[in-house]
This record gives sequence, structure tokens and C-alpha cells, in this order.
Amino acid sequence: MIRLERVSKRYPGGQVAVRELSIEFATGQLTMLVGPSGCGKTTTLKMINRLIEPTGGRIFHDEQDVTHGDPIALRLRMGYVIQNVGLFPHMTIADNVATVPRLLGWDKSRIQRRVTELLDLVGLDPRQFARRYPHQLSGGQRQRVGVARALGADPPILLMDEPFGAIDRIARERLQNEFLRIQREVRKTVIFVTHDIDEAIKLGDRIAIMNLGQLVQYDTPAAILAKPGTDLVIELLGPDRGLKRLSVTPIDLGALEKPPVVHADDALVDARRQLDGTWRRAIVLDQDGRPVGELDRERADGDGRVSDRAQPLDATISADRTLYDAFSQMLIHQAIWVAVLDGARFCGVLTPESFVAAIQRVPAEIEGARR
Repeated sequence: MIRLERVSKRYPGGQVAVRELSIEFATGQLTMLVGPSGCGKTTTLKMINRLIEPTGGRIFHDEQDVTHGDPIALRLRMGYVIQNVGLFPHMTIADNVATVPRLLGWDKSRIQRRVTELLDLVGLDPRQFARRYPHQLSGGQRQRVGVARALGADPPILLMDEPFGAIDRIARERLQNEFLRIQREVRKTVIFVTHDIDEAIKLGDRIAIMNLGQLVQYDTPAAILAKPGTDLVIELLGPDRGLKRLSVTPIDLGALEKPPVVHADDALVDARRQLDGTWRRAIVLDQDGRPVGELDRERADGDGRVSDRAQPLDATISADRTLYDAFSQMLIHQAIWVAVLDGARFCGVLTPESFVAAIQRVPAEIEGARR
């Protein structure tokens, strides 16, 4: 949807903010622009909607060169969210959200429906928040209103300039999760500037790393974590790059280990037969196949039922989470494995060896996808 061809920005006096940048932003994807201060990422964002005019190159939207068209008409086709929100303090929340639809001449009933829809989308009850003013909201709530306003006229493109940067860590994480939910529903083409590499990895379909006005590396988070292209990228990713790779690696159900499975009402003598092999622990399931505990070989002696000797199964994880989430559960509970559940169904376990094997698979899978 958006393509930059050799776009540059030079200021009087010779300062070059962006140098012949060529990049394509895919339709429906969330692309993160990351880099050190002064690398040109915000300048690039503002040239896309021509808040800053490029001094060279061309910018295409849907194959149409917008470099010399009407910048006002261009901006009305895009949503724009900034760090300090920029809500109009004298206007209600509803009126703030309605800004662009009103400029486009929508009728009142259509505007009202859209405002209600958007406040619901960002998790703010219209009955509670529509008539309030910005000063009556928390920082996180104002940021949600900023996202709603940017989506006012249902633009295909959303530009975001460090929108969550001035918010405390807990509120920022909630907003990030909420924004991912919204993006799954609306599937906009989003270009998102951040200085936070962890935010880029968490949110981005792709990450564009810039330095000195140029593109250094542009790829998926998993590919960049697996094969950083330069020393700058390695420095940005930080010393915990290996753990960050876990955060973008989904749980592969086909690669799970399969320990013995017993049922709570099984006899211990039968359970011991299951534990005569290489496994010294078994997963205990209830009558509906849900894991309810684990049985250690050393506790399986004598007579009785499995339920008499089973211990609680503390470390569990949903199959739709990442290896990072699973590894965290293992550490929190000091467990030897993490049981993976698809809904209530037991799928298998992750062990320390599983995490190592998964990390080793990632680079090969990336290379295979590129070929």
C-alpha cells in the first residue's frame, strides 16, 4: 500500500535526516520503525503524510504518487496518533473522536454511530465516557481516545509516533495488548515509531531498523532476532536476545514431548507399568481428559489409586502462547516441565531440552521460508 522510493530530507545548513530511503509497507501489516535517537524514524513517518515535505524521492500510496498532491486530502485518508495524544481539551471525548468524520461532512447520526462503535472498540463505555473531557481521563484512557480518533473515518492507514511512550509500564502493556486486539479486528496498514525494541518485537509483523537516516535491516521480528544484520542491531536487541527469540516463537504442537498419561482413578500398579521406561513422571488426567496433576515414580509404590499419590500440576500454558510464556511458567513454578493445553485438551509437555531444540530450529525455518 505504501512505497517510498529514494526519499530524502535535507535541512538548510546541510543536515540530512533521511538519505534516499526505499522501503515498502505491506497492506494490513503493522510495521515498527526503530532506531537510536536522530536516526530519521519520526521524520520518515511525517513525510508519509507530508507533515514534513521530502526534499527528494517519491512516495506512493496504492501506486499513486502523492509526493506533490494535496497534503490536506492526503492526511484525511490517514489516522495519526502521537505520544501526548493531542486531544482538544475544550471538546468532549465524543467530539474529539468525531473530528475527522465531521470535517468530511458526515451526517450527525452516522457520526454518532461511529463514535459509539469506536469507543466500544477501544474498551471505553460510550455511556460513561462520551460526555467527559480529556482532563477527566487517565493517561491510558486518553491514549485509547487518541487511537479511536485516528480510526474515526475508517482510514486504511494508521501512523503512530511513540503513542505509548509516556505511560507507565503496566498501562503501556495493557494498551499494547488492547491495540493488538484492535489490529486483529480492523487490519489496518500501521506504521509505528518506537524507541523500545521490546515493544517493536511484541507488536510488529515486521521491523524496520534505521540509523543515520538509512535502513539498516528490515524483516520479521523472528528473523531479526535469529540473524541480526549489524553490530548496531545486536546492540539494540540487547544481551537477552536469546530470551527475546522465545517471545516470538509459537509453541509447536508437533514438537511437544509425550510423557506417559494415567488417569486419576487408575490403580497404582497399572501406573507403575507406564513408568518403567525412560520417564519418571506421568501426567494425570481426569475423566474428561483434562490434566489435573502429575505422578512421580517414587510416589507410585504400593496399592491404591493414582489420585492418592498424585501431586498438583502447577506449570501449564495455553497452546496459543509463546515459548517465552511457557519458559516463564517453568521458572515461576520451578518445574521440570510445562504442560501444554489446547482448550482443556492435554497436548504434551515442554522440557528444558524442548526450548533449546525450538531455538535451534528457528534459523533453519526462516531460511527455508525465504527460499
